[in-house]
Amino acid sequence: MNKQIETFLKPDALAQWTAVGVPRPHESAQLHVLGEATYTDDIPELHGTLHAALGLSQKAHARVRSIDLDAVRRSRGVVAVFTASDIPGVNDCGPIIHDDPILADGLVQYVGQPMFLVVADTHDHARRAARLAKVDYEELPAILTPQDAKRAESWVLPPMHLARGDVRQAFEQAPHRIKGELYVGGQEQFYLEGQISYAIPKEDRGMLVYCSTQHPSEMQHVVAHALGLHSHNVTVECRRMGGGFGGKESQSALWAAAASVAAARLKCPVKLRADRDDDMMVTGKRHDFHYEYEIGHDGEGRILAAKVEMVLRSGYSADLSGPVATRAVCHFDNAYYLPAVDIVALCGKTHTQSNTAFRGFGGPQGAIAIEVVIDEIARNLGKDALDVRKLNFYGCDELEGRNLTQYGQKVSDNVLHELMAELEADSDYRKRRAEARAFNAASPVLKKGIAFTPVKFGIAFNLTHLNQAGALVHVYVDGSVLVNHGGTEMGQGVNTKVAQVVAHELGLDLSQVRIAATDTSKVANTSATAASTGADLNGKAAQDAARQIRERLAAFAAQTAQVDPSAVRFADNHVYVNSVPESFPSLVQRAYSARVQLWSDGFYATPGLHWDGDTMTGNPFFYFAYGAAVSEVIVDTLTGEWKLLRTDVLYDAGNSLNPAIDIGQVEGGFIQGMGWLTTEELWWDKAGKLMTHAPSTYKIPAVSDCPRDFRVKLFKNRNASDSIHRSKAVGEPPLLLAFSVFFAIRDAIASVGNYVVNPPLNAPATSEAILGAIDALRTSGSPATT
Repeated sequence: MNKQIETFLKPDALAQWTAVGVPRPHESAQLHVLGEATYTDDIPELHGTLHAALGLSQKAHARVRSIDLDAVRRSRGVVAVFTASDIPGVNDCGPIIHDDPILADGLVQYVGQPMFLVVADTHDHARRAARLAKVDYEELPAILTPQDAKRAESWVLPPMHLARGDVRQAFEQAPHRIKGELYVGGQEQFYLEGQISYAIPKEDRGMLVYCSTQHPSEMQHVVAHALGLHSHNVTVECRRMGGGFGGKESQSALWAAAASVAAARLKCPVKLRADRDDDMMVTGKRHDFHYEYEIGHDGEGRILAAKVEMVLRSGYSADLSGPVATRAVCHFDNAYYLPAVDIVALCGKTHTQSNTAFRGFGGPQGAIAIEVVIDEIARNLGKDALDVRKLNFYGCDELEGRNLTQYGQKVSDNVLHELMAELEADSDYRKRRAEARAFNAASPVLKKGIAFTPVKFGIAFNLTHLNQAGALVHVYVDGSVLVNHGGTEMGQGVNTKVAQVVAHELGLDLSQVRIAATDTSKVANTSATAASTGADLNGKAAQDAARQIRERLAAFAAQTAQVDPSAVRFADNHVYVNSVPESFPSLVQRAYSARVQLWSDGFYATPGLHWDGDTMTGNPFFYFAYGAAVSEVIVDTLTGEWKLLRTDVLYDAGNSLNPAIDIGQVEGGFIQGMGWLTTEELWWDKAGKLMTHAPSTYKIPAVSDCPRDFRVKLFKNRNASDSIHRSKAVGEPPLLLAFSVFFAIRDAIASVGNYVVNPPLNAPATSEAILGAIDALRTSGSPATT
C-alpha cells in the first residue's frame, strides 16, 4: 500500500498539476488524419434521402416576367420543384432585417440569387436539372460598386457617424494635412467544406437538421419561421465544420431553410450540398471598402485630426453589414490615440452577393485605413513608420488623456509598448531595414521591403446581449465526462480548449473528457461562434458547470472523511483528501450511490459591457488582444511578382489555454490575412456576374506563399480581465498581423521612387497592382527614376 501511495502526486506536484496552459493536440486531430472525422456530408444517409439544388438568377437586377420550369420537372430523376410560393411560413433568412428571401419572388437582385429549388434522386441530377429553367427577365439598372452606391445614395441601412473632439479646430491648427482615397477588396471565405444541410422530418411536424453552421440557434429560428413552426419543433445539430471563417454564421440559413422546406413538403430526408461554384456565386464575402480620408498631423507625425468616410459593398441585403460597419468604426484607431475624429460608415446597397461575416468582422477593414495613413505620414516626413507608430500609440494608464478610444472605452490593459520593444529586438528590425535599403541601392530590378505593424483588437460582440453562453456537463459512474456547449467547432480548437477547462476543473486527463455535437435541444438560445469569443464564453460556461459538480463531490468526500472541503484536491485522475488519494471513478461511484447529482448546467454572461448604437459610444469590449509582426519581402519590379522572405510575430494570447493551438491559429490567421491583402481578388464583370468563382480563378495562398522563415511566439502576459484562466482570444486578431506584408510590399515599391513618393497601391496587392504602382512611380519623375 505504501508503495502505491508513493506513485501518487506529492504535495508540491499536486499544487502544480494543470490541464490548461499546456500544448495538447486538437481533439479531432487523429480523426482528421485518418479521414474518420464525420462532417455533415459523411453522415450515413437514411433510406429515401433525396438531393436538392438551387436554380440561380442570371441577371444582377431584374423583374421576373415569367419562369418556365417544365423542362426542369421533366429532367431525369427530378421529384419536385419548389418556388417561393411553396414555402409554408416566412420566405426570409435575414439575420437582423427581414430583407433576404430564401427564394426570390418576382425580383432578382444579383447574379446567383436562388429562384427555385430542385429535388431529385441524386445530387448530379438535381444540379443538371436546375440549369434547364427558362426565365424571362425585365432588366433593371444595377449598382455594382461601393462608389456607385454612394453616387446613387443607395443604402441597406442608415449612415453611421461617430465624432469626438473639435475636428474643425484640430484641422485648422494642424501644420500638415494629407488627403487620399483607398480601396480594399473583399475576400471569399473558401472553407474546405462547402455549405450543406441535411433535413430529416420527425414525428409531429418535427424537423432535425444537420447543418454546417457557426450558429445552430439562428438556423433553428430561420427553419422554424420558414416552416411556420415553433422553435421547439426544430433541432439543429453540428458536430464540426470543415472551416467557417464567418461564412457560416448567417449564410448557412439559406441552405438549412431550403432543405427543410423540401423535406417538410415531401415528408422525406433532403440534403442540399453546394458545389464550389454555386457556393461562391450564392454566398456573401468579406465586405470590400472604399475610403476617403483627411488627416491633420504635426511635424513629428503625431495625428491631431482624422476624418474618414468608409463605404461598404453590402450587397443586395443588410445581412450583418450593420455590425460589420460598427466594428470597422470602432477599429479605425487600431493601436493609436486619435484626439479628434469624424468617422462615417455607409452600407452601400449593390446588386451583388449580400456580404457577411468574415474573420475580423470589419475590424481589419477599419484598422488598415489608419495604417495607410501612418505609412504615408512617415514617408512624407522621411521617417521610419515604426517611429511614427510609436509616437501615436495609446499611452499607458498613467498618461492621462491618451488612453480613451474614440467610442469612449478606456484602454486599461495596453501592453503594446513592451510587446513592440521585445519584437523590435528579437527581429533585428532596425538592422534589417538598413540592410534592405543597402540591397535596394545596389539592385536595379529586385527590391526588398520591410514593415513593422501592430494590432489592438477588441474582444466581445458589439451587441451586448450576445455575450452569453451555456453548457452541460455530465459525469458518468465510470468517471468519464461528456460536455455539451453552445460553441461550434470549425477546426479552431474550441472543443479542445473547453475539454481542457473541464478536465482541469475536475482534475482529469484530457482523454477522460469528451465533447458532444452542438445541439439546440441540449443548450438553447446560443450565440454564434464568432467575434473570437468561442473559448471565452463557452469555456466559462463549461467551467461553471464543472465547478458545481466538483464542489458537490468535494463536499461529499469531505463529509465522509470528516474534514473541511478545503482539504479536498482534484488532480491527476484522483481526489486527494488531506493528500490521501482516491481514484476519481471510485469517488464518483460512491457519490452516485449516495444520490449526489453528477451533472450540471453552467452559464456565463460577460460582465461590464454596454453599447449605445445611436451615439456609437460605450464599453463594447471585455478586453483587447494585442500583437505585432515584422515582414520582409522581395519584389521583382519587372513583373510585379514577390516573395515573403521572413515574418516575425509576437502575439498576446494572455495565459494561453493551449499554446500549440494558439500558435497554429496565429499562423493560419496571418496567412489568411496575407491572402486577403495580396492574391485573393474578387472580380465582377460589367453585367454583375462574379467571375472569380472557383479555385481556377480565385487564388488563396498556397504552401509556397508562406514565408521561408516564419517565427511565431506568444507574448508572456496575464489577461487583466477575468477571462477563462486569464487567457485571450486568438481567432480573429492575428489576421491583422498580415498588414505587415502589405506595407512591406509598399516599402519595396517606394524604393523605386527613392522612398519619397507614396505608392498608389490598393488591396489586394496582386502582381498586376504592384506592377501598376511601380509604373506610376517610374512616370512620376521621382529622383530614383530620372
